[in-house]
Amino acid sequence: MSRTNFQELLDAGVHFGHLARKWNPKMAPYIFDQKNGIHIIDLHKTIGKIDEAAEEMKQLAKSGRKILFVATKKQAKDLVKEKATAVNMPSITERWAGGMLTNFPTIRKAVKKMSTIDKMKEDGTFEKLAKRERLQVDRQRAKLEKNLGSIRDMSRLPSALFVIDVQKEANAVKEANRLNIPVFAMVDTCCDPTSIDYVIPANDDATKSIECIVNILCAAIQEGLDERKLEKDKEVAEDVVEEETKPAARKLRARKGSKDAEEKAEAAE
Repeated sequence: MSRTNFQELLDAGVHFGHLARKWNPKMAPYIFDQKNGIHIIDLHKTIGKIDEAAEEMKQLAKSGRKILFVATKKQAKDLVKEKATAVNMPSITERWAGGMLTNFPTIRKAVKKMSTIDKMKEDGTFEKLAKRERLQVDRQRAKLEKNLGSIRDMSRLPSALFVIDVQKEANAVKEANRLNIPVFAMVDTCCDPTSIDYVIPANDDATKSIECIVNILCAAIQEGLDERKLEKDKEVAEDVVEEETKPAARKLRARKGSKDAEEKAEAAE
């Protein structure tokens, strides 16, 4: 059964592509028609692609893996940050720092620097600095928080990327491709889909369109997280039952052993 409602996509304007004269011919399979010089995306194909991406994201979340959301355009950044945080996924919504993936150890050092500053504030070291030094440290902390704050808990490379606007986030896509990290993306009619593993043909400029698709995908991720929690709770419950039944099983074995010994003694007599 499909997760996606055709009318919902239509109302959100997901079907509006770019100007026909700016199209990328590689998006031809996903284009339904042209109207007033604007390409119209085939929503039936979009639905199929959303459902495929949603199922894959659900499985990634269920297995405890992280999906990095990348959206720095103004129509998407606040929305994506909020939605990604709600499902406990990291996000980049300010600026893609070069080497975010390909030079991940250096990025981790920057994140650790942020943690070090926080510790300085907690243990009182910060207050011992000169006023000018405190201002410099505060500025550095604010800059790190703005660019890397949302990935401070990401201790390893993400298992996948979800990108909005593959042209704007070309560097992120290139780095993911180089490291064989799967890329999910909203791809408009002016973009090249060949470097994207899970193409979602859609209007990537309108906030309503972005929100509609992000909501569907985040709902799938939440399903995966909920299923993961249920499985863990079940395992814990089974372990508790097993621990509780161990003494009874030992007593049963002891009784059986005692009975066998008595029978052997009687047979010997």
